[in-house]
Amino acid sequence: MRIALLSYRSKPHCGGQGIYIRHLSRELVALGHSVEVFSGQPYPELDEGVRLTKVPSLDLYREPDPFRVPHWREFRDRVDVEEFATMCAAGFPEPKTFSTRVARLLRERREEFDVAHDNQVLGYGMLDVEQTLPLVTTLHHPITFDRRIDLAATRHPWRKITLRRWYGFLRMQGRVARAARLIMTPSETSRRDITADFGVDPARMRVILLGVDDAFVPPPADRPRVPGRILAMASADAPMKGIATLLEAFAKLRTERDLELVLVTKPKPGGRTEQLIERLSIGEHVRFVHGVSQDELVELMGSAELACVPSFYEGFSLPTAELMACATPLIASRAGAIPEVTGPDGECADLVTAGDVGELEAAIAALLDDPERRARMGAAGRARVERLFSWRAVAVNVAAAYEEVVSQWHAEGPMPTATKRQARRLRRHR
Repeated sequence: MRIALLSYRSKPHCGGQGIYIRHLSRELVALGHSVEVFSGQPYPELDEGVRLTKVPSLDLYREPDPFRVPHWREFRDRVDVEEFATMCAAGFPEPKTFSTRVARLLRERREEFDVAHDNQVLGYGMLDVEQTLPLVTTLHHPITFDRRIDLAATRHPWRKITLRRWYGFLRMQGRVARAARLIMTPSETSRRDITADFGVDPARMRVILLGVDDAFVPPPADRPRVPGRILAMASADAPMKGIATLLEAFAKLRTERDLELVLVTKPKPGGRTEQLIERLSIGEHVRFVHGVSQDELVELMGSAELACVPSFYEGFSLPTAELMACATPLIASRAGAIPEVTGPDGECADLVTAGDVGELEAAIAALLDDPERRARMGAAGRARVERLFSWRAVAVNVAAAYEEVVSQWHAEGPMPTATKRQARRLRRHR
């Protein structure tokens, strides 16, 4: 099968979209399919045999100059103008503008593909893609949860206004999701929440678990874990990831224990995380790591005595599964799909209430004091990953979904709710 895999941004090594694109595309090629990834910046890191078509945006959020003002010569067409204007109005334009660009590309190349796969773009252009090619959609989790948590964590009235504007793309994503023929999602939790928040018929959704790359393995016997090292992987300044809860618990533990906290993230300079670290006076004991290779990340995961996933919500939590693959004992929030990934409480992870500093502090202390239990928990996590989370199995299930959708599209035609006339109506009322 000839597959066009679409992702508006695909940051390598971290961020679910880039990881999903890389491993799924590799395994689809290993199954004998032809895969071409269409992505905006940041572009993905892909394996041999997977082609990349770059769909350049204005890259308005790139490092080290996010929210930049492009030179006038960078503007190529009206889509670029719309992208910049939306950013200036505090919106997030990338899903919509990428979908417009990629729909145009696929119209010109429609004979080269059998199916298109939307990796949570959910822009209006996907309705046009459905007119051109059979379309399958992946929705990892509804970003409505991010919006709710961000708004709850923000006290400044003006900031609340700009946040609501930033998340304005969700209205579009909900409409496009309701028009999708088949949505794949990685957990029963996400399936339930997509139904509740986006109004998608659950009968048109299929749960397909995510996988863990074979490179994530326990550390060798001659490389002991670093005493007192606690690790977390999360966007430090996204309230949904719960890093503030972990920092406060860590600060309390540091008064009696020799501990180090390693955060695999790049914080915003002067952002809420750096401010909290300064207020708690723990700067000497917190280390940030970012821009590492996968091999370096595996080594880091295997170096920690335990890891924390303090999120308020996760649609799957790939880092949780990767840490389990490294046999790293876990303390995680009883939130979102995390319990689906870890299994029963206490087997592969201790589950705590999201946002409860005292409960997290007590769980970390108890696990640090019980090396035998840490060893049992790590072994159980590794065994669970080997049993359930395989990228090859993901690719097999995704390919079966492709075949189903291709057969329906050719037998019945494009989704009637995704006609060009209705797409124009949706755009007028967005």
